[in-house]
Amino acid sequence: MALSATLHLRQSQSLVMTPQLMQSIRLLQLNHLELERFIDDEIERNPLLERAEPEGGTVEPADGDWAGEPAEWSAQSISDRLDSSLENLFPDDPGTREGVAPDLAAQWKSSLSARTAPSGEPIDLEAVTAAPLTLADHVGEQIAFAFADAADLAVARLLADGLDDAGYLEIGTADVASRLGLSNGEVVRVLAVCQTLDPPGLFARDLAECLALQLAARNRLDPAMQALLGHLELLARRDFVSLKRICGVDEEDLLDMLAEIRALDPKPGTAFASATADPVTPDVLVGTAADGSWTVELNPDALPRVLVDQNYYAEVSRHTRSPAERAFLGECLQNANWLARSLDQRARTILKVASEIVRQQDAFLVGGIRHLKPLNLRTVAEAIGMHESTVSRVTSNKYMLTPRGVFELRFFFTAAIASAEGGEAHSAEAVRDRIRELIDEETAIEVLSDDAIVDILKKGGVDIARRTVAKYREAMNIPSSVQRRREKKVMAVAGR
Repeated sequence: MALSATLHLRQSQSLVMTPQLMQSIRLLQLNHLELERFIDDEIERNPLLERAEPEGGTVEPADGDWAGEPAEWSAQSISDRLDSSLENLFPDDPGTREGVAPDLAAQWKSSLSARTAPSGEPIDLEAVTAAPLTLADHVGEQIAFAFADAADLAVARLLADGLDDAGYLEIGTADVASRLGLSNGEVVRVLAVCQTLDPPGLFARDLAECLALQLAARNRLDPAMQALLGHLELLARRDFVSLKRICGVDEEDLLDMLAEIRALDPKPGTAFASATADPVTPDVLVGTAADGSWTVELNPDALPRVLVDQNYYAEVSRHTRSPAERAFLGECLQNANWLARSLDQRARTILKVASEIVRQQDAFLVGGIRHLKPLNLRTVAEAIGMHESTVSRVTSNKYMLTPRGVFELRFFFTAAIASAEGGEAHSAEAVRDRIRELIDEETAIEVLSDDAIVDILKKGGVDIARRTVAKYREAMNIPSSVQRRREKKVMAVAGR
């Protein structure tokens, strides 16, 4: 059988993920800050891209017309404009005002110019304010005055470098001693002095020592309190009966000790934390229309806009001779147009998904969390004719500002819990809120067990298992009924 080469022509269809298509998909799941950084990088690489200037702007006053006022600041001009004489305006000082107002205007203009950098850009006053006091600075200042010996000062500074953000000592005394060639006793002696610095509780090696240092500063570290600090695990379990026996105190004294413990700071170093939380910029704004419906629109502050500089492209292309330069310019134009279209498509997709979420969760916006409906990604995807993965990317790290507050888009997607009466299912988030409310309304005499909560919920039409109630309770950091009963009894006695 002879072998021969043949040529066949075949037509087929296939789905190909181009780099630009992959980049468009990636843009959907970027939040506001990530998208801003991405656009900045693209503008830096692409000379044809530029940010769109916001509509409107401020108009600088001319030298002869400062802040809309006339260039002439004479008594006659002021009287003409205000339809009154200076004697009526300044009864205590009816003298002339020539020469005063121009000086004030000049001082105002000079103060504005003083807030301008040499490059002409305005100076951000918040950027030149005093830096916040850090924990390292605060401790370093005290160490400099607490030790006169150079060797002790070196040990103290090394110990200070081992503090974490909460003020706890992460480095061991043996490690410090081996580094500096000292005995462990010498390091422990320096550590004891460091533990007297302000605020009390710094340089502690565990929680018990941190609380002990604060109690010692208040002269309240007696043997009973030391016994309590040695059994903090019993305090975490609310085992007050065992604590009374171990500490050798009655119930009233134990309540006083617990009140003192609550007044202490378990993380004294966090008072010097300089980190600030970044504010959330909502991507979607939901408001009430005149007819009672909901208006859904994109937040202009979270909607970056880019422009393709066609004039610059036309100007440069006329002077381009090299094929490589023409290819580079064409690629820049193609990428710029693609980015502009992708941002527009991203905005349309977010608006479409958010509008459907508002339509599905209309009852929540009207009545609150108890009216939150069960919702999944597939329901929204089928309603707007998109793929479920696209809806998942759109709802990732996006926020919606509603009359009830700011919520992440993922908040509106909750699991369904069947109704005990065969009606409409309940949202898991609404059930969690109901469990939290039942536990908050407990008294020291009537503490609800998980089975009792199940019975109450079933009477309200929620068919839920006991293990589900326990799972939701633990997710909300709510202790068991036994622990809650102990704590509420102690709080009730303390309130008397």
